[in-house]
Formats: sequence, structure tokens, C-alpha cells
Amino acid sequence: MNRPPALRAVIADDQALVRTGFGMILAADGIEVTAEAADGAEAVAAVRRTRPDVVLMDIRMPRMDGIEATRRILADSDPTTGLRVVILTTYDLDHYVYAALTAGASGFLLKDVTPEHLVAAVHLVQSGDALLAPAITRRLIERFAHREEARPAALHRDLSDLTPRELEVLRLLATGLSNAELADRLFLSPTTVKTHIGRILSKLDLRDRVQAVVLAYESGLVAPGDPTGNG
Repeated sequence: MNRPPALRAVIADDQALVRTGFGMILAADGIEVTAEAADGAEAVAAVRRTRPDVVLMDIRMPRMDGIEATRRILADSDPTTGLRVVILTTYDLDHYVYAALTAGASGFLLKDVTPEHLVAAVHLVQSGDALLAPAITRRLIERFAHREEARPAALHRDLSDLTPRELEVLRLLATGLSNAELADRLFLSPTTVKTHIGRILSKLDLRDRVQAVVLAYESGLVAPGDPTGNG
């Protein structure tokens, strides 16, 4: 019986101790660390050279920060390859994290994350899920959406290709509802909800539900502070 290939990761952080510690944790779980990077420019080069599955990306680094590195890495990558970027941050809900999410990151981890959570997070995002609970995603977006510092990284998509039902799903998704809650609200099966979300992501060329929530706010489909998702 053939074993599935080991997950491959790049760790980008300007602190050597952080890189070493995270590398040891991942290696203990059988995750291959293909490269380490001390700044964003090194991270971009490492990803191009080693083609990992997941990048753990610090935000504040010399030469090139993690936001610009994330943007370049994901712009270079084919979405079908499944490459995911997870942001490492010291502070919860840092406005830099919002900018990184709009650049395409699939979630964020605090640097004091437990080893078990770190490993679980790498597996989670590599499987295609986003590393943010829906309610946390909404709180983050509401806090920073429409601020001037977020504008350069804003998402722009044409929503006209979405069906009325898909627009409804996107609107409710942006209010922080989970798939199960969406199913209950819309009287649909969880499988049908997943199908709708998959079509939304495909039509709008988005990597995951985090980007879908960002887009819903950036486009005005949902207004910050609106608990109903009625826009």
C-alpha cells in the first residue's frame, strides 16, 4: 500500500528561533520543511524553488514584508495546485492580517500556538479549508473593511455571474454563519450548501471562504455591522 506523499512546508520568519521551533514541530509530525526564509524575498524564492504545499508566513520582515510576499507567491501559483499561505502574527486581529487575507492568505496563527494546533492548522489549510472560524472572519473583516490602509489589497470581482441563490449564500456566509447554519437558514442540505460555496469560489476565482467574506464586504454586498446579511 503506497503512503500519501508527505506535506511540504516553507517557514518564513525573521527570527531564527521561531523558524527552528516550528520546523521541529512540523518534522515531528512527518511534515517536510523544504526551506526556511528570513524575509519575504527569500520566501518568494524558496516557494518558487521548492514548490511546497503550505507556507507559514510572518508579516513583519525586512526587505519584503509578508503581505507583499504572499501576494507575489499566490500570483505566481496555479490555484489548482492547492498552495496555501498561513500568516504568523503576534497580535490577534492585527490590521496587517486583514491585508494579508485580501492578498490571498488562507488564515492566520498566533505565534504562541500550541504544537498540536500548528500541525492541525497545516493539515487543515492543505485540505482546502480556511483557517478562521466564520464568526472570527466576520469580526476581522468588519473591523478593517473600507479603511484606507486596506484599499491597495482590496479584492475586486464582478458578482453578476452569480445566481440569486448564490448571492444569498454569499451574503449569509459573510455574516459569519457556518455551513450547518447556512443549511438551516436556507432549508438546504449541508452538501447543497457546500456545492453553492464551491460554485461561488469557482465563478469568482477565489481560493477559499475567507476571500469570499472579504469580497462580500469590499463589494458592498454586506455592510459592516449588518447582522442580517441584507446589505
